[in-house]
Amino acid sequence: MNQYIIDGSFPIRGRVRASGNKNAALPCIAAALLTDETIVLKNIPDIEDVHVMFEVLESLGATVKKEKTRGSYRISATDITSSELPPALAKKIRASILFAGPLLARTGKIQMSPPGGDVIGRRRLDTHFLALSALGAQVEVDGVFTLSANKLVGVEIFLDEASVTATENAIMAAVLAEGKTVVQNAASEPHVQDLCNMLNGMGAKIEGIASNILSITGVKKLGGTEFKIGSDYMEVGSFIGLAAVTRGELEIEDASPRHLKMTKLAFAKLGIHWERDGEDIRIPPGQALKVIPDMGGMIPKIDDAPWPGFPPDLTSIITVVATQVEGTVLIHEKMFDARMFFVDKLIGMGARIVLCDPHRAVVSGPSRLTGTELTSPDVRAGMAMVIAAICAEGTSVIHNVYQIERGYEDLVGRLNKLGARISQKND
Repeated sequence: MNQYIIDGSFPIRGRVRASGNKNAALPCIAAALLTDETIVLKNIPDIEDVHVMFEVLESLGATVKKEKTRGSYRISATDITSSELPPALAKKIRASILFAGPLLARTGKIQMSPPGGDVIGRRRLDTHFLALSALGAQVEVDGVFTLSANKLVGVEIFLDEASVTATENAIMAAVLAEGKTVVQNAASEPHVQDLCNMLNGMGAKIEGIASNILSITGVKKLGGTEFKIGSDYMEVGSFIGLAAVTRGELEIEDASPRHLKMTKLAFAKLGIHWERDGEDIRIPPGQALKVIPDMGGMIPKIDDAPWPGFPPDLTSIITVVATQVEGTVLIHEKMFDARMFFVDKLIGMGARIVLCDPHRAVVSGPSRLTGTELTSPDVRAGMAMVIAAICAEGTSVIHNVYQIERGYEDLVGRLNKLGARISQKND
């Protein structure tokens, strides 16, 4: 397993292009199983989670070919030879659950081990199984998950939570179900929108895209398509925070600023802004880095919420950013019950943070951070640690960086080009 060695206190400067959205790439890869025709996906990030998803596809009988154009892949699932996910691969990533919907729709069955993924607390799968059961699937849980269905039939589904991956599984099963399916309380994040648009390009009939009510009229067969994945606004948010706290200057190409509206409001509470130029943004130097109080001088709160609220994946990032900002802010992570536990590592670096409970942290800054040894528990907390290490004094060592590389493409190479001092070696 690799580790990062980071020498801090070097500002980030330069220009970087946003990678493709990891959370859109993964369901779109799984959706290739819904047709026996060729799918071409573009702007796919070169990250560990994508590699595992391709391995799962190939284990099921599909072929995956990397095209000459960077980030482009040709997928053909003409023949599916297995409906059982290899346990070792299923346990590597949370996104392995995304094969449930398309395999059930295409073959009528799937067997898989419980998925792996980030260590950020309990992540229930009930919503997936309730949605698929409503469509006609029988679900058995006995150490492994076994789902089967003679026929999927459209129905009205009200999800008990606006789960992104459960919404995606329901959509992928419903597009080949008989009749009409209405999914209420559906997630509507940009990556869900990407999946819907890709499926419509394959011949699906999905209405209500970008809303919380999706109407899906089942079709008998889907065809091939070419589809470009949108930019990763989580990565963009990470780079914004990094540039600001290192007092640097950064231009981000293809940043999809239309997806950054709530992110912009949250960063503005910390005195951070950026300029827009079409699809690009520029984070200028000389940021105020000062908490903007609420009316009456009250301490402001930054809290996450389902789309279009502040993305939960950026709570770790903005917590680190807040340590370098003058003033006090409350960070409230409402959606996962262990994501905030990583702040004890920041406290060990010198951050002034009071962890009130598993969901709330009061951050007072600016703090003088010093380098230390860290271990990444998940993708976003790992990136938050990278940001903390780059703006800290001295040298930091981050272990378990596999977790970070699951979501960030060529991070070491890209950061070094921007002026960071980061190297990678075997742990």
